[in-house]
Amino acid sequence: MSPPMAPAGWSRWLVPPAALSVHLSIGQAYAWSVFKPPLESALGLSGTQSALPFQLGIVMLGLSAAFGGTLVERKGPRWAMTVALVCFSSGFLLAALGAAVEQYWLIVFGYGFVGGIGLGIGYISPVSTLIKWFPDRPGMATGIAIMGFGGGALIASPWSAQMLESFGTDSSGIALAFLVHGLTYAVFMLLGVLLVRVPRPVKTDGDGPAALDGPQVSARSAVRTPQFWCLWIVLCMNVTAGIGILEKAAPMITDFFADTSTPVSVSAAAGFVALLSAANMAGRIGWSSTSDLIGRKNIYRVYLGVGALMYALIALAGDSSKPLFILCALVILSFYGGGFATVPAYLKDLFGTYQVGAIHGRLLTAWSTAGVLGPLIVNWIADRQEEAGKDGSSLYTLSLFIMIGLLAVGFVANELVRPVHPRHHEPVARPQEKEASDVR
Repeated sequence: MSPPMAPAGWSRWLVPPAALSVHLSIGQAYAWSVFKPPLESALGLSGTQSALPFQLGIVMLGLSAAFGGTLVERKGPRWAMTVALVCFSSGFLLAALGAAVEQYWLIVFGYGFVGGIGLGIGYISPVSTLIKWFPDRPGMATGIAIMGFGGGALIASPWSAQMLESFGTDSSGIALAFLVHGLTYAVFMLLGVLLVRVPRPVKTDGDGPAALDGPQVSARSAVRTPQFWCLWIVLCMNVTAGIGILEKAAPMITDFFADTSTPVSVSAAAGFVALLSAANMAGRIGWSSTSDLIGRKNIYRVYLGVGALMYALIALAGDSSKPLFILCALVILSFYGGGFATVPAYLKDLFGTYQVGAIHGRLLTAWSTAGVLGPLIVNWIADRQEEAGKDGSSLYTLSLFIMIGLLAVGFVANELVRPVHPRHHEPVARPQEKEASDVR
């Protein structure tokens, strides 16, 4: 499948909607916490066990993005979006079968392994193309698309909750909800497959990609630089801190205020997940666009430094004020989303646009690591604290302080980022660079 070339006069503003159709779909992963309580009740799972499909999905996201990044660069966005559609939807269908026959391993394999491949390929599918269309505003461009991944749960969370209420929270109801998800997302993602285009290798009048300039570094060379590994640590720490709350969002807010005069209902908890998704989505476009103005390093100082402060407030006073808890969580999730949307532009600044998609794919192995660490830290500690007879906010205090420490590590790593040494630059323009360099 050859990359679809944009015809003369094609508006670059049609490319972000194509990316959004894919990212809004695969962003359903952030609504997984809505399925956790029903699965735990229907199949007798612990909190750690019910997190496994989500964790494996994030692991496969990073691994498939890393190993498939170069292939995505070569075959183009339409091929990548098609692969994402098939894998993501198939994952839901396998999960539906697993729920129907009460075989949890099949849910883990379908949603986590197969669906996770769709997550990874779908996530990186538009990044390189968007940066080539919008070299003048890379933070904004990637933010527009990647905000869809953060905003997917804004749609999926209440939608999933409504389906579970209508179909039931037993295994058959969960299976039917998974089935509807798989079929609906297949249709929606198809819109992106049909709409996406790559820039023409000629100079155009008006809107279009600009010429490539500055240092250009290959993916193979990039992973040998200290800058890549500093950014790997930055992304891993920021994601670990955010994803731990996101995966456990619905049970966490319920536990925090269970013994107060205003407990949180199941529907309200689902609404909280949707609210976090909105913050996640807004942060991806808002903070990444801000990074075009103040710089990538400065915006990550905000993500990591202020984020640590928000965690401290939740740990010390979160259970005393519901508005404070919600506000801090919203700020954390906006930084979490902003970190994802800003990192492609950070990579572009350091390594250029040559193979930036492949470099981004390799960097997402940090997300794989964080996808295991974040939920594992929060769920394992909560399970152990519950076994020790604790309840409420005390289930999470230790894990919150661990997150503060991780954000501090990320802050230091960000401070160590410097321009890439010229020895890593490509000495001559590659053919694909020369094709892209003449378009605007």
